[in-house]
Amino acid sequence: MPLDAVFVSALRAELNELLPGMRIDKIQQPEKDVFIFQVRGRGVTKKLLIAAGVGSARVHFTDITRENPQSPPMFCMLLRKHLIGARIVSVRQPYLERILDIEMDTFDEMGVNAKKRIILEMIGKHSNFILLDSEGRVIDCLRKVDAEMSEVRQVLPGLFYRLPPGQNKHDPFTVTVEELEKYAEAQQDKTVDSFLLNTFSGLSPLMCREISYRCTGNTDIRLVTTNKEELFACFLRFMELLKTGPYTPFMLFNQDIPFDFSCIPILQYGSLMSPSSLNSCSELLDSFFTEKEKRERTRQRSQHLLKTIKNLRDRTVRKLQAQNEELKATYVREKMREQGDIIKANIHRMYKGMSLLKAQNFYAQDAGEIEIPLDEKLTPQQNAAKYYKAYAKAKNAEIMLKEQISSASDEQMYLESVLEEISRAQGEKDLNEIRHELIIGGYLKNKDKNDTKKAKSPEPAPLRFKSSSGITIYVGKNNLQNDKLTLKTALKNETWLHTQKIHGSHVIIKAPFEETDTQTIKEAAMLAAFYSRAQHGENVPVDYTRVKNVKKPHGAKPGMVIYTDYQTVFVTPDARHIDKMHNA
Repeated sequence: MPLDAVFVSALRAELNELLPGMRIDKIQQPEKDVFIFQVRGRGVTKKLLIAAGVGSARVHFTDITRENPQSPPMFCMLLRKHLIGARIVSVRQPYLERILDIEMDTFDEMGVNAKKRIILEMIGKHSNFILLDSEGRVIDCLRKVDAEMSEVRQVLPGLFYRLPPGQNKHDPFTVTVEELEKYAEAQQDKTVDSFLLNTFSGLSPLMCREISYRCTGNTDIRLVTTNKEELFACFLRFMELLKTGPYTPFMLFNQDIPFDFSCIPILQYGSLMSPSSLNSCSELLDSFFTEKEKRERTRQRSQHLLKTIKNLRDRTVRKLQAQNEELKATYVREKMREQGDIIKANIHRMYKGMSLLKAQNFYAQDAGEIEIPLDEKLTPQQNAAKYYKAYAKAKNAEIMLKEQISSASDEQMYLESVLEEISRAQGEKDLNEIRHELIIGGYLKNKDKNDTKKAKSPEPAPLRFKSSSGITIYVGKNNLQNDKLTLKTALKNETWLHTQKIHGSHVIIKAPFEETDTQTIKEAAMLAAFYSRAQHGENVPVDYTRVKNVKKPHGAKPGMVIYTDYQTVFVTPDARHIDKMHNA
């Protein structure tokens, strides 16, 4: 996420148009490192979000309502004491720093006019939120930094605030061609983007790659292979563009998932990413981080579900291994029957109390001698019956074990399919549908049995795509959707697709089988491969047949079907093409 000095500069300019003159009405701290300032002025009331989290530090206006703790943290109480009623004067940015300095007019404890400042340092793992007095001393800060933590700079109450130490890099906005040649001389073996990142302040890795792409047409070209004169001239033109603007907030999407953002159009990804321009930096940051936090919450909430299903899957695998070992033991039962026959044939020369029978093995090709252990407490007839009984027991055990192994194999396949569903879950709604499926199957308990709304799953909503021929294609997102899509929604003469012997989604082409063109089948097969465990594979086998050839065996798990009269096509998933089909 390139919240670099360039983007911060665009953000500062935007905030400086709106914030000066507004007063702070409320201050809330809904999370450990997130603060909401309600500001009012010019006839409007806005919420200003200030976050100092590692990897999520930013400041912007927000429309999202967050739940606050019952008791505000101490730092929040301190901010209220010093800043409620304060009037914002300006928003400044130290040159080429990822820092915003907001100055305010307020009153001290004696009611005398005083200046206060809040500093937001958006510098990765060292991000911080600091409150300063009129002299520039630290009143308090979110993260205190003492001498043990840093010998270079301490951030503690009572100390004067100092900017973080510089990185000994150069200013990209004032550099000359001669200086560029000098800096490049010692870095000929590096790529262009690495050279720019190592040499200049204020540029993110994304911006350095973008400069390399725009100037050379490549993001990983080495400096030694470039035309230096053209490269440096292009670099200076690009820096002039960044210096003067205008800035346009852009967000990049990968399969509808926010991937990156910038204050200028990003060209380096080509068609791999879908760009979208927004009206303001605040709108961009609010949208990007809201989606990021939502996905992080989904990931965290899915952890318990993943752990539960993995444990069930692993237990089933261990049970299968034990059952297969037991099944192998039953394969020696014929030897038990043969030994019973040999005992029966030699009863005339046996007596009670014998511990071993030595006799001719008439089942062996060489008819050699065999030794058969006997129970001394049993009669010859009882010893024969013992071997026959062991044979019958092993025969019955084989039948039962084969049934159990088949059931356990189905169980393992089903649990693997659920793990695949969880990995593809896009949000809480998808997770809730999976939980409901597991509650129905008896794998999870319905904790809120009195809540009938929760006990019933919402109507499944499969993904919808359009082929190049304009034919609609549906893709199930979980096993319940797969069942509904294939067994209830689809017509008998439509086309059904699924990856061959690979866990994945059911796919339905909403057109008569005979009228479906080859390209549509290929694109639908690509969807089946993409929404399966073979998402990153090549030449993935996908079976397709008429819906009427797909059956669900009695008692089968959700999503489990059998099919006949199918054909197979081999495809390689193409994310860009799938994205076009989804947006069609």
